[in-house]
Amino acid sequence: MLEKHDASLAPLTTFRLGGAARRLVTAVTDAEVVEAVRAADAAGTPLLVVGGGSNLVIGDKGFEGTALRIATRGFELVGTTLELAAGEVWTDAVARTVEAGLAGIECLAGIPGSAGATPIQNVGAYGQEVSSTITEVVAYDRRAGETVALTNEECAFAYRHSRFKADPERYVVLRVRFVLEDADGLSAPIKYAETARALGVEPGDRVPLADARETVLKLRAGKGMVLDPEDHDTWSAGSFFTNPILTDADFAVFHARVRERLGADVEPPAYPAGPGHTKTSAAWLIDRAGFTKGYGSGPARISTKHTLALTNRGAATTEDLLALAREVVAGVREAFGITLVNEPVMVGVEL
Repeated sequence: MLEKHDASLAPLTTFRLGGAARRLVTAVTDAEVVEAVRAADAAGTPLLVVGGGSNLVIGDKGFEGTALRIATRGFELVGTTLELAAGEVWTDAVARTVEAGLAGIECLAGIPGSAGATPIQNVGAYGQEVSSTITEVVAYDRRAGETVALTNEECAFAYRHSRFKADPERYVVLRVRFVLEDADGLSAPIKYAETARALGVEPGDRVPLADARETVLKLRAGKGMVLDPEDHDTWSAGSFFTNPILTDADFAVFHARVRERLGADVEPPAYPAGPGHTKTSAAWLIDRAGFTKGYGSGPARISTKHTLALTNRGAATTEDLLALAREVVAGVREAFGITLVNEPVMVGVEL
C-alpha cells in the first residue's frame, strides 16, 4: 500500500476542494482495502473512504484520520453477468458493456466516480438506476469484521439511497455484481422523455446501444456533467441537491404556493414517486426561486449550464461553496416551503 502523511485531498475530488488528511493510504487490492480498514478500526482512527471523489465535500480543515483511496481494478464479464472492482472507473465500465452489446447501464454513461460508489447512492440518470441491474454487492462489514455479499433486496435501494448510505460507518464496498441484458445490440427501453426526444423516438422504444450512450453523453456535456479539466462548470459534484419527494398533502400545499407566487397558470414539475408521493424538480425550484444559471459573483457559483450544479470557478474554498449552498437552500425554502437536501457526502462540514 502507498502511504502519505498530511496529503491534500482536494486533487482526489471533482470539486478540487478540501484540506489535507493526516494519513492517506492507497489500496490496489481487496485485501489491502480490508487490511487498511481493520488497522484503522483497531486503532480507533477515523476513516474516510475515497473512490472517484465525485460525491464528496471535504472541509477546508481536512480530515483528522486515515483517508483510504480505493484504487482496485477488475472488470469481469461472463455472458450477461458483470463484476466490477470498487475502484473501477464507472464511465469506462459503462463504455465496455456497450461495446460488448449488453444493455442496462448505457444511460448511466458519463457519470464520474468509481463503481463502488454506485450502489451507495443508487446512482441514476436518464431513466436508469443501478439498482435495476445490481444482483449483489460484496463489502467488508466493519461491525462483523468479515466480508459479506448482500443481495439486491438486502441493499434496501431507494431513490438516491441504500443500506450503505443509511449506515455509512458499517460497510466498505469491495465489488459490485450486475446482470445485464442481451437485446441484440439494442438498449433497454428508453424511459426518460428528454433522451427519447434527443434520439427521435418514443419512450419505451429501444435504440442501438452506442446511440443511447452517445446521446446521453451529449446531453450531460451540455449541462456540464461530463468531467473536463478546462471547464469550470464541471468542477462540481454534479447534481448538488436531490429532487424532493413530497407526500400528496405536502405537494398540494406546494402547488398552491407556486400558483400564489408565480401565477395561476404555472404548473410545477410532478412525477409519480410511489403511493401517496410525488417527486418535483430541484432544478426548477432553484431557478424559480431566483438562482439562475451562473448565479453568484464569488469563486463558487451555480454552473452556467445547469442550475443543479454548484461549482468551483478555480479559486474557491469549501466555505465559499457551502455559503452558496446555504443561500440556495434558504431561498428555495422561503419561496416554496421546501428544504432541499444535499446529495454529496459532507466531511467535516454541514449545511
